[in-house]
Amino acid sequence: MKIVKLAAVGLITASLTGCYAHGAGPREGAGTIIGAIGGGLLGSQIGSGSGRLIATGLGAVMGAAVGQSVGRGLDGRDQYQLSRASETAMATGQEQWWRNDQSGNYGHVQPGQTYQTPQGYCREYQQTVYIGGQREQAYGTACRQPDGQWQVM
Repeated sequence: MKIVKLAAVGLITASLTGCYAHGAGPREGAGTIIGAIGGGLLGSQIGSGSGRLIATGLGAVMGAAVGQSVGRGLDGRDQYQLSRASETAMATGQEQWWRNDQSGNYGHVQPGQTYQTPQGYCREYQQTVYIGGQREQAYGTACRQPDGQWQVM
């Protein structure tokens, strides 16, 4: 069943990658792909049977839209600062803000409660990014790896 879920997410991701606008930059394409994968995996955790497949598809579509939008506007420094804020928020459990004075983009990461799974400790989080004054939100789950780093699932 796990292979079927991964195949469905992969198929949806490949389909969405072909749908994003021609002339889009590499950040936008990468954002679309990462968002689709993350949303699809998150959606695959909901429901059962055909409901799970629908949730996986909807999660991939919504994740792709958010990822494309965020990827469109974040430069390397923005991504670096968002990554550092995310890592700190996951490690401390405290909301973390970031700002790139060069691009004017900024945002924050709000971690949720930590919970234990068979794979280890995880926590859900919400990130809000302001790109050119436009608010974008994303939700996800990160799990702590054996080396202490938090990895987005």
